Amino acid sequence: MKLSQPSAEIWTPDGTEENDALGHVTHMAIAAHQDDVEIMALDGILAGFGNRGFMAVIATDGAGSPRAGRYASYSDEQMQLVRRLEQKKAAFVGEYSAVAFLDHSSAAVKDGSDPAPKHDLKTILTACHPEIIYTHNLADKHDTHVAVALQTIAAIRELPQERHPKKLYACEVWRDLDWLVDSDKVVFNLGKCENIATSLVGVFDSQIAGGKRYDLAAMGRRRANATFLQSHVVDAAEWVDFGMDLMPLIQNPQLDPAEYIQTFIQRFAEDVNSRIERFNFSEK
Repeated sequence: MKLSQPSAEIWTPDGTEENDALGHVTHMAIAAHQDDVEIMALDGILAGFGNRGFMAVIATDGAGSPRAGRYASYSDEQMQLVRRLEQKKAAFVGEYSAVAFLDHSSAAVKDGSDPAPKHDLKTILTACHPEIIYTHNLADKHDTHVAVALQTIAAIRELPQERHPKKLYACEVWRDLDWLVDSDKVVFNLGKCENIATSLVGVFDSQIAGGKRYDLAAMGRRRANATFLQSHVVDAAEWVDFGMDLMPLIQNPQLDPAEYIQTFIQRFAEDVNSRIERFNFSEK
């Protein structure tokens, strides 16, 4: 596979030859950074666990990671090596089919005039043809995350229709999706998987030791999602992730992503306003 960056890598945890590994992929996460996949796409990881059906694609090189503690003095080059190794550890724990390290800078991913990130995504999607893809949500507050989501949408739109995934989901990292009205939520019931989930995020020591407790935060959000999903029934799940359906953006290439996300925001605003109007006693 020809990727644009000299340092790009396709890595298979079990040493399987690249083409064989990619041929098994049914679920794929396309993420901005090392550890994003393990936070946002646990549904896909669990679907591929035991059958090597899951692949992670990491768009950026990890050079801009915050660092503290024992990593405080690490250079960008050292952090790239650490983050790559951590991602490989997670892939081994989660029994991924493969991990693709595209190794673009965040600036390149956010530069719409640079064709390389989209080209690399098209190359991988052509080689794999996953049925289900997870990426960042369009309401995320991290610029690079939103850029990766838009690059993913653009890449899929340029593929032949027969190469399109059956599902494209936007997922939670830097802004969760509990604000969506219930009818708009894609609910991923993650079952009882605490041992796997905590291990997956826990290997990213450079982030946790550096002061970002993603391990605790991700697990807490999943439990909160499960409990606060419905107010008048007992919990139907222990852990839940929320997603947003992005397939309309693929089925209708003329649909503007900015307009699409506004429809979700508008339904949320209408839901809030209608509830207040029903019980606004001060006006009666």
